Amino acid sequence: MTETMAPPVPAPRLVGAAEGGLSGPDLTGRVLAAARVLRDRGICPGDRVLVKGDNCVDYVVALLALMHLDTSLVPVDHRQSAADGRATARQARARWLLTDGTDGTTDPAFPADRVLGYPGLGADTEPPSGEVDLTAWLARPDAVVLWSSGTTGRPKGIVKSGPAVHDNTLRTIQAMGYRADDVLAPLLPFSHQYGLSVVLLWWLARCTLVVAPYQRLDIAVGQAAAHGVTAVDAAPSTYHSLLGVVRRRPELRSALAGVRIWGVGGAPLPAPLAEAFPAAMGRPLLDGYGLSELGNVALATPEAPTGCGRPLPGVRIRVVTPDGREAAPGELGEIEVDSPGLMEGYLLEDGTLTPVRHTTWYPTADLGRFDEAGNLHVVGRNQAVHRLGFTLYPESLERKAEAAGRQVKVLAVEDSRRGSALHFVVADPEGGAPAEWRRRLATHLAEYEQPNAVHVVESFPLSANGKVDAGALRGMVGLEG
Repeated sequence: MTETMAPPVPAPRLVGAAEGGLSGPDLTGRVLAAARVLRDRGICPGDRVLVKGDNCVDYVVALLALMHLDTSLVPVDHRQSAADGRATARQARARWLLTDGTDGTTDPAFPADRVLGYPGLGADTEPPSGEVDLTAWLARPDAVVLWSSGTTGRPKGIVKSGPAVHDNTLRTIQAMGYRADDVLAPLLPFSHQYGLSVVLLWWLARCTLVVAPYQRLDIAVGQAAAHGVTAVDAAPSTYHSLLGVVRRRPELRSALAGVRIWGVGGAPLPAPLAEAFPAAMGRPLLDGYGLSELGNVALATPEAPTGCGRPLPGVRIRVVTPDGREAAPGELGEIEVDSPGLMEGYLLEDGTLTPVRHTTWYPTADLGRFDEAGNLHVVGRNQAVHRLGFTLYPESLERKAEAAGRQVKVLAVEDSRRGSALHFVVADPEGGAPAEWRRRLATHLAEYEQPNAVHVVESFPLSANGKVDAGALRGMVGLEG
């Protein structure tokens, strides 16, 4: 009888800027030691823990430790105001706050003994024996509570189950072909859906995660290149800045030649950026479509880079016209999804859950179309306005207008005579005249789509997750309210 040995399971590797790297037994030991400290302080399975901080190795260790302890995670942006933090803690019914402060940090939303710091967590503690085990957490009905971007109103608390998160991550790995020798460098906050999904992907794919300072892009790109990055994920605004970094430091082009996946998401991909990026970097941006409520839905791949690609394996998408029929290829409509990654529901103000039905199509309120090859193209939010008897979609107009060579936002203003007035805002760092931009835009728009006014700004204001802050933009051009 011949005895064979199973090949060893690859060990995930975690690399940071100032903290160095952790892999194999060192990473396992650090996570288990951090979990021991948290358990000794009183955190129990099922406790809901609000996690507030920015990307670093210690933050990732803390997330894994909380998952190992089978808690319910509530990650929030570290730039969140104190008032928003109190509202979030109350609505999520969080029992603990894990923060980048020290154990002595105070927060009016939590008793002092329920505020813990994660910097250095577990570094000076003897770890117990065993392995990091996420099995229980991946079975939780409330594994994570995420928060919507708030671009269409107050952010919503979105409860995701462990099975939904796990399933969606595995389908993403399958679709994109991630493997153990990949080096991931997400230029995203881990407190948001997109960034957190990359952390989970890293752990399950057993590859390398580079925690780079995404807010210092010049440093982050250099660090990613030094570690042999193969996959980058970022918002469109970050890629726009990355092209500027590469123009100033052309040696980075060859240093980044090993990147096979340039993933982009979190906001619509402007056409000028989609055209400029492959010309500068040699590979296209791979657009994706996903929501906090559903996780990833469709992803362009290196083999099929068109639009937002095709639906993930096992995920169904349909496009429905306003009259309720399924749209033909090329025809715009609302995107509806049937996916195992669907959330459990939204949190109400009092912390109770409004469940969603998992047996019907989920309406996303996003506008899109399929092409003849079955690739999904997402236009943006399905927010129709009516003008001069026509039904128009501002984000669809933006995609058309961007053929003029710059990113464009279309802001609708109520007009008692026309129905809506449309203000086109052009992001032009060279400061072109509004009249010149009106002329350039006109050739790409139908007569009934022409702007009522054109504004030119140097750049668009951005929210914490990299999307254009429409409220701030309205203020910039004098359209408050």
